[in-house]
Amino acid sequence: MENIPNTINIHNFTTENGAIYHTLPLSFTTAGLPLHSAPIVLVNHALTGNAEVTGENGWWNDLIGHGKTIDTSVYTILAFDIPGNGSSSFLIENYLDFTARDAARIFIEGIKALNIEKLFAIIGGSVGGGIAWEILALEPNITENLIPIASDWKSTDWLIANCYLQEKILNNSSKPIEDARIHAMLCYRSPESFKEKFQRTVNQDLLIFNIESWLAHHGKKLQKRYQLSSYKLMNQLLKTIDITRNSESFENLLAQTNASIHIIGINSDLFFTAKENVETYEELKKFKDNVFYSEIDSVHGHDAFLIEYKQLDHLLADIFKAETIKK
Repeated sequence: MENIPNTINIHNFTTENGAIYHTLPLSFTTAGLPLHSAPIVLVNHALTGNAEVTGENGWWNDLIGHGKTIDTSVYTILAFDIPGNGSSSFLIENYLDFTARDAARIFIEGIKALNIEKLFAIIGGSVGGGIAWEILALEPNITENLIPIASDWKSTDWLIANCYLQEKILNNSSKPIEDARIHAMLCYRSPESFKEKFQRTVNQDLLIFNIESWLAHHGKKLQKRYQLSSYKLMNQLLKTIDITRNSESFENLLAQTNASIHIIGINSDLFFTAKENVETYEELKKFKDNVFYSEIDSVHGHDAFLIEYKQLDHLLADIFKAETIKK
């Protein structure tokens, strides 16, 4: 069973900001073993991602598939599209209506609609990891394992600042998607990554630096496949990750869960920094035993969770080996 798409309609959804949506289409895919026949892994997509995580065009098919670390012959893979992410014709024009917690609430509605009582794991990178934290804070017993990668339970001032700049570009540029993407690539990679890749070389055809032609290429590439309203929405979700907003303290929220929390940072991440991940881990260790921290070693910055799949493979193997599944 590979990437079977489906849709659940969420009715009369009121966002945290008080906006009412009479119908929200929540599209999702399942892959691997049929629902309710095996442990279920929920995979949350990142900013420009979608529910297509496995198969030929799957954005995580290095990690998820037959015989791979998250083995589709052992698990059921479930992935939701964040409504408005551009994967369908449904778009959200007023992006300020939504927060990351709203996305988490919508996913929880989907999980309940599918009659899923417990997940084996929730895994996600970047904003997908932030939404995973929000799900656990809302439903402490929903999963056995939480695996946030290159992410955190809150947007830092640094992250909010970059999202603010993204929002300004998206609202004011004559080429909003292209220009916002060019800025974003500076957050997703690192100075060392650019140095290793480009070495200050010049594109002789265009007579510009290769770093410039590469950034321009990424801008144009995203512009061809992405909607402006989707970019604004996903940037807004990234900016609003915070499990404690209008809620209880970090400790009160996470002391309620028995889930094992496996935090994976990236040593060169400029977006969700490893330092913040370590602080989260140390805070959790004060009141929780089954919390773990590991780190991807890479020059490639935030995007390393999509690039260094062999390291990620290694870090996740212990969680997803068949013998670790509780019978």
